[in-house]
Amino acid sequence: MTLKRRRESPSVGFRPSIDTSSPAPLVRQLYLSLRGAIADGRLDAGQRLPSTRLAAKEWKLSRGSVAEAYEILVAEGFAVARHGSGTYIASGVPGGLSRIDHRNETIAYSTRRAVSDAATRVLTSGPSLEPQKVLPFVTGRIAHDDRTARLLNRIAGRHMNYAAEGYGDIQGEFELRSAIAAHLAASRGVRCAAEQIFITAGTQQALDLAFRVLMTPGDTAVVEDPCYPPARQCLALNGVKIIGLPVDADGIMTEKLAACSPPPTLFYVTPSNQYPVGSVLSLPRRLELLAYARENGCWIVEDDYDSEFRYDGHPIASLQGLDQAGRVLYTGTFSKALLPSLRIGYLVVPMDLVPVFRAVRPALDRCPPTFQQRVVGDFFNEGYFPAHLRRLRERLRASRDLLANLLKDRTSEHLGILLPDQGINLTVRSTGTWSNDTAVSQAALKKGVVVMPLSRMNVASSDTSRLLLGFSGLSEQEADMGTRILAEVFKRGDFRRTPDVG
Repeated sequence: MTLKRRRESPSVGFRPSIDTSSPAPLVRQLYLSLRGAIADGRLDAGQRLPSTRLAAKEWKLSRGSVAEAYEILVAEGFAVARHGSGTYIASGVPGGLSRIDHRNETIAYSTRRAVSDAATRVLTSGPSLEPQKVLPFVTGRIAHDDRTARLLNRIAGRHMNYAAEGYGDIQGEFELRSAIAAHLAASRGVRCAAEQIFITAGTQQALDLAFRVLMTPGDTAVVEDPCYPPARQCLALNGVKIIGLPVDADGIMTEKLAACSPPPTLFYVTPSNQYPVGSVLSLPRRLELLAYARENGCWIVEDDYDSEFRYDGHPIASLQGLDQAGRVLYTGTFSKALLPSLRIGYLVVPMDLVPVFRAVRPALDRCPPTFQQRVVGDFFNEGYFPAHLRRLRERLRASRDLLANLLKDRTSEHLGILLPDQGINLTVRSTGTWSNDTAVSQAALKKGVVVMPLSRMNVASSDTSRLLLGFSGLSEQEADMGTRILAEVFKRGDFRRTPDVG
């Protein structure tokens, strides 16, 4: 019997735009080049991409880099993987991207369409925040609460009066700011009045506003290493030079501050639950950081993104609450405690900086949306928030403990578990049986499980032995299935090799 030879796809002739002299990772360059070709129609729906072996040969890349780029395309919906057949261009383009019909194209771009250097660096570095599929251990999922949902729906009904709407206060609704000030004073020891609070569209807008006001392009910012990628990208867009200080079990290593010469303009830190490692900045180091900032005129932006979820022991006072010199700006969000779609975050600034923040805010955003603020404000002022948090904490504590116990039972040979006292993510470290977190992540994703490699968040560190797993919104069935799959991944895979540079 003569086997029918599989016909090669036209995509074999595709040549990606790869610049080996660029600091951008080769995987990121390949992914962006393929995504662009899919979006503008150069690669059509249904075409089979070259095998990783053939692509590596034709494109002069490692098979690992090609496989990782393909996996990103699959995860984001630009391609589909068919077992035993290959990877194919998806039939629909996600994210609202539209194809360009070259037969009807009338505009020819004869010159390079330039964008800023900062935008290019952000485009080609680090993981994006595009929507992820709902898979076991995805970070950032929300634990749904039926009682809270009913309350929010009822409160929302009373504010649906479009005839009465107009532009609101630059800083946000006073009732909500007052409620936040009272909540922060009681729960985090933050010392502030409603007049110092700016309501923002989540933490990211708060960071952007703070960085724009406090820093000039060319200034230096110190961040934790590893660091929350969108914060670094925000600094890069503002033209800031970034220096990373390593993190250990007691948070950012303040003994390394002596190497910062000259002193930086600003520190960006997550002291209560370091993202992504999960360590807590010790009190001696908090005091040392505050003293350094006071003596050298540095600003500190304290990101307390999940302060509501404390499971064991008493939280250490916020940096802002310990600050006697007015050098700390404090930011938080209700995206995890309520709903990310509400887009309610906040920024607490020193009183003397309020006028300049009020002057800059309208250039970025005239005012935060009033409807969501009134709903959340009533939810606070009518006393529903504390009970909601208690229910949510208990549910998240149970999810944390379930995941930790299953991992200990099934993966202890390979994973050392760092049980967090706070937050909605859990970090694991290699016991020595593997050293390539990216390869582990790729193998797990192929089986339908998401484990995030911390090496993608490194600033200067070369550590490739840690993974991040989310447990918020995690069901018992997902935890059971996900840990079984992860155990099988480690059993069948060899992840000792050095990661590809690209």
